[in-house]
Amino acid sequence: MKIAVTSASGKLGASIVKNLVQLIGKENVIAIARTTEKATHLGVEVRKGDYNSRPDFEAALKGVDAVLLVSGMDAPDKRIEQHRNVIEAAKSNGVKKIVYTSIVGAEKDNAFSPIVQTNRQTEMDVKNSGLDWVIGRNGIYIEPDLEYIDTYVKEGGIKNCAGTGICTYTSREELGFAYAKMLLEDKHNGQTYNLVGEGITQQQLADDINQVFGTNLTYTSLSVEAYAAERKAALGDFIGTVIAGIYEGIQKGANDVSSDFSKAAGRAHLSPIAMMENFKNQ
Repeated sequence: MKIAVTSASGKLGASIVKNLVQLIGKENVIAIARTTEKATHLGVEVRKGDYNSRPDFEAALKGVDAVLLVSGMDAPDKRIEQHRNVIEAAKSNGVKKIVYTSIVGAEKDNAFSPIVQTNRQTEMDVKNSGLDWVIGRNGIYIEPDLEYIDTYVKEGGIKNCAGTGICTYTSREELGFAYAKMLLEDKHNGQTYNLVGEGITQQQLADDINQVFGTNLTYTSLSVEAYAAERKAALGDFIGTVIAGIYEGIQKGANDVSSDFSKAAGRAHLSPIAMMENFKNQ
């Protein structure tokens, strides 16, 4: 069985490739990347695949039994057609199964919603493809917060507009394991899973970071408007608006969802503390 993973040079794609190799061997895994040189370290066959190029994927998916479609990172208005390039190439190549990495989130009422809407459209395209399919809706990765600890320390703590909202954090490592299982096990076909962990508040996030990393962070809640202005000033209008929208969604409960991780992975999701300890020990 040959399984291809798109966007394999990214951190999520690479985690999925790594987990597949452990389960079925490197000779059965194909990494697809826009820049192939960035995926050679994975130790598997690498093929070129730019989401904007249907011909790329017509070639990349030859001889493939199942494909993992990692959601693209382009602007929302471009993503749907980019994903369709992969879906249509999978159909024309006789690929039997497609697994898509979607996201948890609200389809309206915050600045992140347009991205959620494009993911929901691709979910429909995958379901209507005629292929066997599985959809994972990813929670928010915990790694960016951990990579940002030095900055949090300099700034005196964590500041955003999530308030007391619950966020069901996951990690790329946890997701990599779950998606490998979803690709390999037919019992998941036709299912949509919330791939999330234990729900915590931002104050709990700060407390857990303090416990694992020996910091002394506090959490400060900002208004949506103030946080959006701060993020746009630091990151530009598009990314700043998206980041503020994510935390606004947390505040409004968009990320407080039940977890299907154990159904997908066959084991419980790691706790936030355990994910932090894994990150620290990498």
